[in-house]
Formats: sequence, structure tokens, C-alpha cells
Amino acid sequence: MKFKRFRLDNQIKKCYDIHMEKPISTAELLEEIAALKVENAELKRELQWIKNQLILNKRKLFCASSEKSVYDLIQLSLFKEEENFTILSTEEPKLSVVKEHSRKTRLITDKLPPELPVETIEYELPQEDQICPECSGHLHRIGKETVREELKLVPAKAILKKHIRHTYGCRRCEREAEKATIIKAHVPTPVIKSSFASPESVAHIMVQKYAMGLPLYRQAQELQRNGILLSRQTMSNWLIKCSEDWLEPIYELLHRRFIKREVLSADETELQVLREPGKTAQSKSYLWVYRTGGDAEYPIVLSEYQPSRHGIHAAEFLKGFTGFCHVDGYAGYNKFPDSIITVGCWSHARRLYDKALKILPVKDRGETNALLGKRYCDKLFDIERRLSELSPNERYLSRLKIAKPVLDEYYRWLLSFHDLGKTPFGKAVRYSIEQWEKLTNYLLDGRLELSNNRTERTLKPFVISRKNFLFCNTPRGAKASAVIFSIVQTAIENGLNPYEYLVHVFENAPNMSFSENSDALERLLPQAAPDHVKVNRHKKCG
Repeated sequence: MKFKRFRLDNQIKKCYDIHMEKPISTAELLEEIAALKVENAELKRELQWIKNQLILNKRKLFCASSEKSVYDLIQLSLFKEEENFTILSTEEPKLSVVKEHSRKTRLITDKLPPELPVETIEYELPQEDQICPECSGHLHRIGKETVREELKLVPAKAILKKHIRHTYGCRRCEREAEKATIIKAHVPTPVIKSSFASPESVAHIMVQKYAMGLPLYRQAQELQRNGILLSRQTMSNWLIKCSEDWLEPIYELLHRRFIKREVLSADETELQVLREPGKTAQSKSYLWVYRTGGDAEYPIVLSEYQPSRHGIHAAEFLKGFTGFCHVDGYAGYNKFPDSIITVGCWSHARRLYDKALKILPVKDRGETNALLGKRYCDKLFDIERRLSELSPNERYLSRLKIAKPVLDEYYRWLLSFHDLGKTPFGKAVRYSIEQWEKLTNYLLDGRLELSNNRTERTLKPFVISRKNFLFCNTPRGAKASAVIFSIVQTAIENGLNPYEYLVHVFENAPNMSFSENSDALERLLPQAAPDHVKVNRHKKCG
């Protein structure tokens, strides 16, 4: 009390000093004191917000990014035990076996493909040692055994391919006709005319950059160590040329098929482009990524470069699409027409509660509203895991029976809070309330998912690659990167070896006439790839 009275006296004295020349009334003094108190409270809130951001940034730099935390193990739930499991235990539907359904199994041990080339090394006794130490008789071979097997990895080898065309002439015409007949053997059209690029070299560079995250300058260094001087500019020109000539037609056909699907998802990430008209080199551009849902027999991944994050870009890309689209909470997706129903992401909602918990000391996380909100989200994810084996229609009905009561209870809990300010917990509550319609739209169809994690996992390889190559030089290169990434990821999603698939495309596309033969392009789609391009299940490793 003495401290508060001292502060109040100081404030009165300060106000008196300021207004010495002009008399001030007690009412005015009290009014100014009230204003100072409001300002002080606001400054305290801002200071706390800055402290919270500092804690989160430190955790981002020095701690694990996983959202699984110690308090999940210590405090399993803040719900009462009977309330936590009543719905799940009494109303859980019976799991039925769905025909023609297979579950991906994780490999337990390492396996090598049976068709792997074998190099045999045999060990024999020298001729002078093939003498019996007991009787000095000659030793003869009585058997052999395999001592061990080793996996030998050979670094990439460069081979110069010479294309030699034979020319044929007619001896009879040479003797009797005025003009000799000369016929030349057919030579396939190269992937790039007047260049020493081959389908294999272009495919290798593409996969190394967009699937393995190895930027061009590192690839150039590796080639140089093997005595091959191939500049980054040359490799970049190859990628752009092949993307524009052979991959863009496939990309456009995939896009036409893409918008005919009923369940899609979208996300976006930053992409810096240096020489962009009307923009500085430090300004941000964006890569928008779209993909089919988990119900697609042949998954499609499409990415598009755009100079901005305006939601109109996504609406334009999905023009003609009617159905559901999984998105996050970005307001740009509100630009979608009424024919597109947006489905929110519960992972984002849960993540905000997790951030609100991380700014608290571990000992203070056990009995908090942030943990209770997180557990509501965990409960919904647990329900989804229990329903994962059901057919879409069964899942739809089960969600209405099991998940909807949890959602209703969670929404009533959200509305019980008022004036939370700019606190992390307040942000988490406001996100769920503002996104409520989108978050609950997953109940409309059994094919929909609880989160947009599928798209985020698809986007991750590009983000990792971008950390290495940092930027694109021109918009033309950014567009080529988007197309190549789309084709590579679509191939991977369809169980293809991206290198073998790109080689298949670059060998055949230059020798096809897409305008004259409408079916030619269909034969180059990932779903029509030959068997040697497909990755067998036993070849997949974690």
C-alpha cells in the first residue's frame, strides 16, 4: 500500500510540476492519472507480448520443433476421467474391413532388391599352398561358401554418348541411274538441339536439386572434382529449356485433370526472386502448392510461382474447380468463389495452444486453460486415428456421432472467455472462433481430413531445397522451378523413381507430336509410366 501511495504521490507531483504555470483542478488531475494508468497497463501488455515472442524465438532457435512435450506425458488430460473416455468407449463404431484396402507398413529391417547386379569375389589358395601339410599330397577343391555380402556404392559416372548415323546407298542406282539413292538411318531428336545435354544428365540435375536439395553450385563443384567443367549457367539453361519444352505440356494436362477432382488442398511459401520487374531483390514472392486429397488413386501435386500472396492467385488457379479445399487460416483463401468450400486445419489451432504453453515454465503448465484447449484438439485427432480404417461414408456417419459432441463442447468452452487481449492463449481462442465454420467443415464429407498436414509434408522438400539454393534469379527460372518441382513430386507420390521417369519423358517427348496426336501426351503422364520406372515396395526405405 505504501508503494502504491508513493507512486500516486509522484504522479500527482509530476502533474503539478507540468501545470505549475497554469492552475489545474483536482478532477483534471484524476483524469490524467486515470489516463496514465491505462497507458501503463497497455505498456505492461506490450512488454509481456515482447517477452513471449522472445521465449518462442529462443525455443525456435535452440529447442526441438516437435509439438510433443513433457507436459503431454505428465498431464494426460484435464478432463475428468469419465468424461474423457465416455464418448470414445461407448459410441466407438465397429471397425469393418474395407475391400481392396491396403495399409502401408514400415520396414523393420534393411532390404536389398533381388535384381541388384552382383559382383563376385572368390578367394583361392595360391598354387604353391595347395599341398597337404600332413602327407604333402595335392589338395583339390571340395566346396565353397559365402562368407559375407557387402553393399557397394559407386559415385555417379560421366559417359560421353556419341550418336553415329549410318548412311546407305544403292549400288544399282549408282551404276545405272543418273542420281544415286542415299538413305540415312533415323536419329532420335535430342532433348535440347545443338547441345551436349542428354536425357540422363538433365534428369539427374533436376532430381538432385528438387528432390535431394542439392543446389546447382554444389553440383558444379562435384562435377569439377571429376574433371568436368559444367557451369551453373549452363545447367540452369538446360533446366529452363527442358521445363518449357517438355514438362509444361504435362503440367497443363495434369492441371486440367486436377480441377476435375472433388477434394484438394492448398498452401503457400516464400520464394525470393532477384530480378523481378518492379520489385527489389529483397522483396518476397511466393510458391503456391496444390495437391489432391488422400482419396485420389493417382495423386497430383502442382505448384505455381506468383509475385505476391494475394488470394486472387489461388482463386484463379482453381478456376473451374467445384468441391472442398483444405487450407490454413490465411485470409487470402477467402477470395475463393462459393463453389469452393474451404476446410480448416486443426493442426494450426492446436499449434497455437502449444505455443501458449511453451512460454510458461514447465511446473506451471499442468492446470492451465491452454493445456485444456490443446487436449480438446488432441481428442479430435485421437478420434480420427480410430476412424482411419473406415470407408468415407462410415467415417462421415461416425464423425457426426462421436466428434460432433466434442466440437460442441469445445465451442461452448471457447465462448466462455472474454477480453483475453493479445496473449498467446487469447490468440489461440480467437483463431478457433474466427475459423470455426472452416474447422467444422470436415464433418461434411468422409473424404475430408482434420488438418492440412498432407500439403505441408508435400511442401517440405521444396522448403529444404530453398534453404540451399536461397533464391531464383529471374521469374522465368522461378516458373521453371515450380513446374519441375510439380512433376518430380507427382512422380514420387505415384510411386515412381523421379530420375527414371524424367529420363523416360525426355527420351520420348522430343519425338512426339502433341498437336497431331492427342494421346501422345497421355502416355507421358505418371500414371501411364512403364514398369521399369516404378519403385517396388521392397525398394522403399524410410
